[in-house]
Amino acid sequence: MRRRLFWWEAGGFAAVAVLGTLLHFTYDWSGKNPVVGAFSAVNESTWEHMKLLFFPMFVFALVQSRFFGERPDFWCVKLAGSAAGLALIPVLFYTYNGAIGKSPGAVNIAIFFAAAAASFLLECALFKKGNVKCRLPYLAFALLCLIGVLFAVFAFAPPRLPLFEGPITGTYGIPL
Repeated sequence: MRRRLFWWEAGGFAAVAVLGTLLHFTYDWSGKNPVVGAFSAVNESTWEHMKLLFFPMFVFALVQSRFFGERPDFWCVKLAGSAAGLALIPVLFYTYNGAIGKSPGAVNIAIFFAAAAASFLLECALFKKGNVKCRLPYLAFALLCLIGVLFAVFAFAPPRLPLFEGPITGTYGIPL
């Protein structure tokens, strides 16, 4: 079971790394289709980079739930992993930028991969530990769905905060 779990989590990291990287470009590739923009990056903001992590992780969790969903802690572990990765992206980005100044694209890519790796390592550790108390797994799933809804909504109506501002264009979300 532990070996199988490791390979699932390693496969999850690989899937998120590939899909998240592709989602960085799909909005432009689609001719700036707003439906595609709800799920992929529409500018270079930190928020949009968080979206690149979330949606592939959520889709992978839906697939993985078909094989591990009987675990009572499944959705709580997935929520913890997703939350850790989503928190790590702005923490690393703003820490690096605060200490060094402006970060080159390679650093932003490294931050994305580090956050994805940390997410799956945390999940793997929590699954192996096996004693995560998850009293309301449906609430954890509902919170993940709510996060997804917020990412989609904020693609169209983001708050005017630096987290949502594209540093290259100075824009916020999809222009309506």
